[in-house]
Amino acid sequence: MVKLELAQTLKDQLSRPERLIGLTRRRLMERLSADLGLSPKQAKMRTNQIWQWIYNFGVTDFTAMTNIAKEMRAKLSALYTLDRPRIVERQISTDGTRKYLIALEEGIEVEAVFIPGVGRKGALCVSSQVGCTLNCRFCHTGTQGLVRNLTAGEIVAQILVCKDDIDEWPSSKVDRDLSNIVFMGMGEPLYNVENVADAIEIIADDEGIALSRRRITVSTSGVVSEMQRLGEMTQAMLAISLHATHDELRDQLVPINRKHKLAELMEACRTYPGASNARRITFEYVMLKGVNDSLAEARALVKLLQGIPAKINLIPFNPWPDAPYQCSDWEQIEAFAEIVNQAGYASPIRTPRGRDIAAACGQLKSQSVKIRASQRRKAALPPSPNTV
Repeated sequence: MVKLELAQTLKDQLSRPERLIGLTRRRLMERLSADLGLSPKQAKMRTNQIWQWIYNFGVTDFTAMTNIAKEMRAKLSALYTLDRPRIVERQISTDGTRKYLIALEEGIEVEAVFIPGVGRKGALCVSSQVGCTLNCRFCHTGTQGLVRNLTAGEIVAQILVCKDDIDEWPSSKVDRDLSNIVFMGMGEPLYNVENVADAIEIIADDEGIALSRRRITVSTSGVVSEMQRLGEMTQAMLAISLHATHDELRDQLVPINRKHKLAELMEACRTYPGASNARRITFEYVMLKGVNDSLAEARALVKLLQGIPAKINLIPFNPWPDAPYQCSDWEQIEAFAEIVNQAGYASPIRTPRGRDIAAACGQLKSQSVKIRASQRRKAALPPSPNTV
């Protein structure tokens, strides 16, 4: 019975129309050429048309693509889908922050958060994984455990559903509210770097969503082995989830530090492609009362970052049920910031946003049912010849 169910799951997956959202231009062109028998010139033209309809105008139905012949639209509708994932729940904070719980498939959900007034106009915090493997002790998402990586399409879809919700079409409109994308939601982006890179290529395309790469920031807890590649592939801005100035404490707060020590992480920052005073690396530092908020730590932070074009975001700890830490006192955060400022580093204190809907930094945690990797692998296998 189990084998029959798994075989049926695979059959259903193979019979579904292919999703075009998340294919890069090159892959979309290859897909159209292979499926429709188009010449390279025709495939390029159709790719340009479809791309603009999806990412500039936000259409979800091929029938809306009025500059494509009706017969061709029918073929596209038969082969492909432009469906968005479903918003299970939308919460709006008293400060205007919007949190979306998005269903990717049955039992698989992620959260994304739109924060107005951040960046040039407003920032969308997107997820790159369902759950997380890093188990940073101050982060609620890390208590969920990893379910799986997101595809490039699932990352981009978070942007599309937000744009639907805030009426942000066409993307070419002059006064857009969505100006920045930050990969600071659920998951470690550098453990999913290929899909993150493809998503950024789509987001930054001038004929679609058209957000500058300088307004796209990828945050990592310190996956040093992938930092150089991220910079080369994406030219995105880099943020480091730092939170401690010496290895003993960072080993506790950010366990990946046991693999990539601070000296190695700092060297990777110094050599990050494109890092300069015009493209500074952001260091995120959550303020934990009595743990990492002493003035001695502030001076150690200044010393640690010497030679790196940097700014420091000081983040008041956002509590969650049974959290093991407390937020530093406001006076202590201000004194800490003053030391960093006097050393010549910009050190804004991040105003907590969306706390009342658990949308603040470190609070994201969906209620997804965890699907075991072994089950997913079995579902992807063809049925055994002996299956009856």
